[in-house]
Amino acid sequence: MPRRDLPPPPPPVDLRPWPDETAARADRARILQELGRLSLGLDRLLLLWAVAAVFALGWSFVGMALMSFESPEAFSAVFGVVFAVLGAGVLVPGGFWFARGARRDREVRRLLRAWAACDRDPAADARLRAPGLSLAWVLASFVPAAFGLYVAFAAAASARPGETTYGEVAYYMGLGMVLWITGLLGLAKAGAHYRWAVRAVRRPTGR
Repeated sequence: MPRRDLPPPPPPVDLRPWPDETAARADRARILQELGRLSLGLDRLLLLWAVAAVFALGWSFVGMALMSFESPEAFSAVFGVVFAVLGAGVLVPGGFWFARGARRDREVRRLLRAWAACDRDPAADARLRAPGLSLAWVLASFVPAAFGLYVAFAAAASARPGETTYGEVAYYMGLGMVLWITGLLGLAKAGAHYRWAVRAVRRPTGR
């Protein structure tokens, strides 16, 4: 069953409640527009960034824990344990939050495919491509992906034995990977939605 905050799936052919084809197409267009917003809306992009910020915060605690364990000071191990606990306390809920969002995105894509296949309306289907939103996702995702990749490689390349600790390298590489993966997720989502929408417009219903 779909989530309560999502539109329902299209009813079976023999149980469809619309009085005529015009009403059916109007409802289909409205629901597809809503599902498209739920998939590529700017609020979803902000949510992706929020999840990335949570993971970055959690990894910062983990990085501080690693650096504390490497420090020769007497109480550094105690601080390391505290930072490790804080990191786990942030990363574990962040992982559940990310998994919940991924399940919701899969449900939205399933509903999009189902509603797109139940009829054909070229005028409404052309709006599914949402080129403006797709471009916004691409631009907003490319920058953190490129910067994160640079940070990760620069942290490894600039490390010097005896000067840079393993904890410092792991800390910066981890932050770079968080940015890189976040950007890749955004790019993949925008590209996948646009490719699907183009196919939905070009192909006859049910093929």
